[in-house]
Amino acid sequence: MKNHLPKSILLLAAAKFVFIACYPVVVHGQDAWPQFRGPGGQGHAEVDLAPLTWSETQNVAWKTKIPGQGYSSPVIGGNRVWLTTATNQGHSLRAVCVDRTSGDIIKDLEVFAPAEPPRVNATNSYASPTPVLQGNRLWVCYGTMGTACLNIETGEVLWRNNQLTLDHKEGPGSSPMIVDDLLVINCDGQDVRYVAALNKETGELVWKTDRSVPPSRNPDMNKAYSTPLVISANGRRELISPGAMHVAAYNPETGDELWKVLYPQGFSNVPRPVFGDGLLFISTGYTRATLLAIRPSGDSDVTDTHVAWSSNKQAPTRPSPLYLDGRLYVVSDRGVLTCFQAATGETIYTERLGGSFAASPIFAGGHIYFCDEDGVTSVVKPGDEFKRVAQNKLSAPFKASPAATGKEIYLRTTEALYRIEEQE
Repeated sequence: MKNHLPKSILLLAAAKFVFIACYPVVVHGQDAWPQFRGPGGQGHAEVDLAPLTWSETQNVAWKTKIPGQGYSSPVIGGNRVWLTTATNQGHSLRAVCVDRTSGDIIKDLEVFAPAEPPRVNATNSYASPTPVLQGNRLWVCYGTMGTACLNIETGEVLWRNNQLTLDHKEGPGSSPMIVDDLLVINCDGQDVRYVAALNKETGELVWKTDRSVPPSRNPDMNKAYSTPLVISANGRRELISPGAMHVAAYNPETGDELWKVLYPQGFSNVPRPVFGDGLLFISTGYTRATLLAIRPSGDSDVTDTHVAWSSNKQAPTRPSPLYLDGRLYVVSDRGVLTCFQAATGETIYTERLGGSFAASPIFAGGHIYFCDEDGVTSVVKPGDEFKRVAQNKLSAPFKASPAATGKEIYLRTTEALYRIEEQE
């Protein structure tokens, strides 16, 4: 176990006294949201105050229209907000930088120009994976169309990699993550299924591990769109990577598979794993989503021994769960919020938020923020009773997940990026 982890991301499993840690992206500066779902990848913003109410005319510091189409979530470092987009029907894949103070677009960079971009589902985009920000580098991924590293000061593309090819069918979805000197990406297509690690400085392939579960005869059931996460369990680091029909843990340095849990009917899964009470929580995806609570340890196939509890009650196929203070908050695609006792799976409450959901919730300033596809954000107070303290409407749908830093929340709709904060 490395001894320099922030205390805020260390969890102690009381039942077995198993030390669990989630390894965040290392960032520079106090104000940072460097990857999908924030510093620890769990949807937690380390802020004491966040706005509760807004509209198109209230508590909007700025609103900036983003060219093209992209559903990646914003990442933040210093005075810059970065996101990706695609223009010209996917023939131009771009990275956009917005000034955090003014809202002005200060960089709009073409990274790839595919001659024949593959088709994407009408509900997806060519720029859905969220980039990763670290120091003066930005890593962007457009799935099978390419991965690249940019110098955020100059806008120079430092390297490009076009080796990680696959047939997404629906378009790209898995976001990259950084582990030490590696950029790790899930690559689960109809044709090939593997996890890959690139040298983050050069883009060279370090390891590539094929999924160990045999593919389905139905190619559609082989695809997945989740984002991996690294934890430490029982003194061993594990790269947790959900895929079609199973979730597996890998040695992040070598790509060797450590253990796996099977779910033969699960595929096309999007939610990123979360941790709490010594348990890993994942959603299995289509055809009928099931929420699994797994003890992250063991070797080989641990399906029969390490699943602590499961629930198919309104489990999501797109939004990631949120763990907080012994509770697990899960919103289904159809807008039903379920609060579970994380350790046992007991249902604490179930409430309908309304709308449909693709974005993952975040916790910021003492409240949980749920953004739906009608452009509505429900602000919920955590606890054993459902308390919605605000409901805020913007003019376009949410596909991207929110980000928070300082005293602000950054919301990307299908049309624009907003900086939301209390106006004095």
